[in-house]
Amino acid sequence: MVMSTAPTTTKPLRIGPFEVGTPVVLAPMAGITNVAFRRLCRQYGAGLYVCEMITARALVERDAMTMHMITFDPDEHPRSMQLYGVDPRTVGEAVRMIVAEDLADHVDMNFGCPVPKVTRKGGGAALPYKRRLFAEIVRAAVEAAEPAGLPVTVKFRIGIDDEHLTYLDAGRIAEAEGARAVALHARTAAQRYSGQADWSAIARLKEAVTSVPVLGNGDVFSAQDALRMVDETGCDGVVVGRGCLGRPWLFRDLQAAFAGEPVPEGPALGEVARVLRTHAELLTEHHDEDKGVRELRKHMAWYLRGFPVGGDLRRSFAMVSTLAELDDLIGQLDLDAEFPAEAEGPRGRQGSPGRVVLPEGWLDDPEDSTVPAGADVMHSGG
Repeated sequence: MVMSTAPTTTKPLRIGPFEVGTPVVLAPMAGITNVAFRRLCRQYGAGLYVCEMITARALVERDAMTMHMITFDPDEHPRSMQLYGVDPRTVGEAVRMIVAEDLADHVDMNFGCPVPKVTRKGGGAALPYKRRLFAEIVRAAVEAAEPAGLPVTVKFRIGIDDEHLTYLDAGRIAEAEGARAVALHARTAAQRYSGQADWSAIARLKEAVTSVPVLGNGDVFSAQDALRMVDETGCDGVVVGRGCLGRPWLFRDLQAAFAGEPVPEGPALGEVARVLRTHAELLTEHHDEDKGVRELRKHMAWYLRGFPVGGDLRRSFAMVSTLAELDDLIGQLDLDAEFPAEAEGPRGRQGSPGRVVLPEGWLDDPEDSTVPAGADVMHSGG
């Protein structure tokens, strides 16, 4: 069945000098949104496709893995890079390097990571609690990007937990410091990826931030979800993360939905197998066959979700080592199997909520601008 949808908005998303025809952003996901996955997604529709998170310090130090991670396709435009940083000086230096060496066209700042090894040092979703330091980091990035006209955008969460909400202050501060858009993952750090995103917070942020686009993130698993988010919150666009895992064609659906066109049916298993094989080729091109196929393993359960694939065959896909072996496994699939209803809905990591691990005394003074010690000593993507 082909779904028919009425467009909630046809207004393109504007981020600095760039107009994004379909107001959709691919969220940076560590170990996922490399050049191979972005190319796969870009084949399906317009949008802004963001590279996996890059650590500012690792970039400045020219860490070999980091320099490989910032690969962009020749036809990828705008080239969007997400930076993680906790020190205004290092962030400024990283953005000046991006400008001087023409490494990207757009910089997105990550203040939403809830991972304990990041928050325990005051980084990621913990950092916006320190209002002054947060402002200094955003300002450093904006000032470094300004000479080249690179737009800087900022992504954050609702707060650390229900008792320490930071998103309205973060949105206003980012806007005041020159960010060209803000994006809210409508969960607290304590929620991680569990439970439901609170879209009402996106609506409140939209009311508080009036001069730049406000993007909503959280629980967009279908084109209908995206339209509903825009309709319910008034946000200017949606950020899609886990919803596209194992189904890059979601961007085709989103493009159709925002254009007011019928949303195509989900693909049969034969088409999914073709996409999976293409993904393997792109990863092999980016890395080599051994590493590329190994990296594909994490995607297998997402691609095959809901389809009639036996347990033994699924396990074989999850342990595949070569392209030839992958071809043999694909040959064992029922390629005519239709897209199942079970493939819809939430996917990717969910886990359970938990206490946010913070540095000693972190919550004592929100105006303290001391740079967290050692928080940026981590490799990109980690």
